Amino acid sequence: MVDKSEKFSWLVRVGFAARGLTYILLGYIALGTRGDAKGGGSAVYDYIQDVPFGTPILWAMTFGLLAYVAFRLMCAISDLQHRGSDTSGVLKRVGDAASAVAHLFLAYACYQFATGEKQSSAGDGGGEEMAGSILQMELGWIVIAAVGLGFLVGAFMQAKTAWSAHFMHRISARAPQVTKAIGRAGHAARAVVFLLIGWSMLDGAWAERGDRIQGLGEAILSLRDMGTIYTLVAIGLIMFGIFSLFTAKYRIIPDFGPEGLKPHFRS
Repeated sequence: MVDKSEKFSWLVRVGFAARGLTYILLGYIALGTRGDAKGGGSAVYDYIQDVPFGTPILWAMTFGLLAYVAFRLMCAISDLQHRGSDTSGVLKRVGDAASAVAHLFLAYACYQFATGEKQSSAGDGGGEEMAGSILQMELGWIVIAAVGLGFLVGAFMQAKTAWSAHFMHRISARAPQVTKAIGRAGHAARAVVFLLIGWSMLDGAWAERGDRIQGLGEAILSLRDMGTIYTLVAIGLIMFGIFSLFTAKYRIIPDFGPEGLKPHFRS
């Protein structure tokens, strides 16, 4: 019988795998047909919908992304990974929360395609719709502004991680040597995207206009006139996707017990 720790470990690995596939296809679409990348996650799931067994794959990815969202929320709320209560630890947990929100948007878009509610990648998918709905609520702009600040903090933490490669502390020594370089490139690209999303959310909250808020795809496309930078970010997202697949297999996930996930660092 599979115990609680094994189930938790399996869910986390499925979540990283779903994240990886999403980013690989997003970067691929952005490189191949720049206009279609506007759909962000929706463009990815629209693409998957047309492949053999597309609907079962979409359901599996929805489940995986929700598992990843749950993992990040647990890290942010209960400090599951023992980030600590100092400034660095708090910032990391805020980044965890921003990551949870970003992937919740992706999970919602994936769910729409899995159920047939959405048939094309027009627009930027569930994220923009959800943000627009929140803005219609009383004081909704405060919620959007808070999430935007979370993305800016997340961007800072992604950039810091790209520089320090701290992520390797939780990767098994059995992982390919290229994991570190790929991870650095991927986190750097993700920092750029999080920065653009966060800034757009603050702008949208200030003006109380949902059309100013950028989702994942629109954030990428906002760089399309910058030539080399756009290409590097798109390639970086593919690298982040590959890194996520490596993480799904090689991440060290300690037993899940009353004290949460005890830190485990490579020697």
